[in-house]
Amino acid sequence: MSSDSSSQALQAPTDALLMHVSEFVARSTGLHFPPERSTDLHRALTAAAAEFGFADARACAEWVLSSRLSQPQLHALASHLTIGETYFFRERNTFHALAEHVIPELIQQRAGREQRLRIWSAGCCTGEEPYSLAMLLHHLIPFLEDWHVTILATDINERFLEHAIAGLYGEWSFRESRDRLKDFGFREQHFTSVGSGRFALRPQIKQRVTFAPLNLVEDRFPSLATDTHAMDVIFCRNVLMYFTAAQAQKVVNKLRSALREGGWLVVSSSELSQSLFSAFTPVNFPGAILYRKCEPAMHRSPGRPDSASAESTSAVQSALAQTEAPCAASEEATCHDKLLRAPTSSLPDGVPEVQELARRARSLANEGRLEEALVLCDQWAALSTLDATERYLRAIVLQELGKLDDARRLFQQALYLAPDFVVAHIALGNLARGIRDTAGARRHFDNALALLRLRSPTELLAESDGLTAGRLTEIVTSLLALERAQ
Repeated sequence: MSSDSSSQALQAPTDALLMHVSEFVARSTGLHFPPERSTDLHRALTAAAAEFGFADARACAEWVLSSRLSQPQLHALASHLTIGETYFFRERNTFHALAEHVIPELIQQRAGREQRLRIWSAGCCTGEEPYSLAMLLHHLIPFLEDWHVTILATDINERFLEHAIAGLYGEWSFRESRDRLKDFGFREQHFTSVGSGRFALRPQIKQRVTFAPLNLVEDRFPSLATDTHAMDVIFCRNVLMYFTAAQAQKVVNKLRSALREGGWLVVSSSELSQSLFSAFTPVNFPGAILYRKCEPAMHRSPGRPDSASAESTSAVQSALAQTEAPCAASEEATCHDKLLRAPTSSLPDGVPEVQELARRARSLANEGRLEEALVLCDQWAALSTLDATERYLRAIVLQELGKLDDARRLFQQALYLAPDFVVAHIALGNLARGIRDTAGARRHFDNALALLRLRSPTELLAESDGLTAGRLTEIVTSLLALERAQ
């Protein structure tokens, strides 16, 4: 290569080219690179160029704009656009507020009654944040095994998620806790040294966290389908700064909807904003401000189920009874064949009363009012005996109540009634993930993918909360990749 051509190959992208790439990135990922961040975008393109095999950032930028990037390529690009800068117990005053005020209040409210707790780390990066939360709960809640605790951790960057699932960290991830949390003794209790300055997280903490891909800007939530509903605490720190003002407000509004009444939103100290969080009540703690969802409660107690029930088909009821026990792994293929041969039920019944009951039951489940949702499911089932959607929603509620065997049985019943019920297959896969049944999770996700390949990418599916078949395909493919990373 001549010196002239070499010089040309190493030229930086023009401002106009960077602007077009910025617009593409915003549309595809929600990440925002205004002109004042052009240096960051240039840096990211330079790193991406090395991975994709281009000579420089300009060639990479031109390829990004002229090609239709696959999801793996888009995720690889996103991995260079965000900074994986985090560590255990980052912004320790926030964790002190949780340890001394927020979590004890939740324990007091629910101990001996509704012993469940839901936390979401949105934009979890390489996992230090959700694992910090898991360690904190381990120390704060006596008899933690008696509680149904959900710690969901999501990120758009799948490489971060794979790193988090591996649970292997170096000294840099402990830089805050080394000096500030010696009394906690957390590294000695929760990690094993594997040499070369690396530490592996112990299984009792690792298994507390469930990781999943999620695009905060593009994906819809709260959603029963992605378990992003009825949260008690949501961490979304050092994430909003990547979005435009309009995108950040959209995300904040969705996060608020994903919180239970009285729930807490935790953002970075650099992201505090009176205007952005105007729908929340700011609560001051020593060295930290948290936002709380507080508004007048508008609870309506649903009535008792009607005594009348629709007449059912004895053959189908008999078949449903056979799903009382979960299929053993060795019987999986036989059980699945039975489900595929079963008749398909409507999703859901078109009777107006049923539609209203279904709407209200979903709303209550999204708010975390689970017992009330079950009452409406009883009414719904009385009017529409063979409704796969009712079985599915009841299973979601029972799963959240910690009744996993009952939930699995009902998901299977939903699939008997509607074998092409994609979201129920995904739900069974997620349930298997939650109990670390990797083989079971892969089987259910494979079933979901087989059905999704028969759908148009733009098709909206039953109970998907607005997720298209194309987006569900991407999510399930990512979940399978994460299972393989276990």
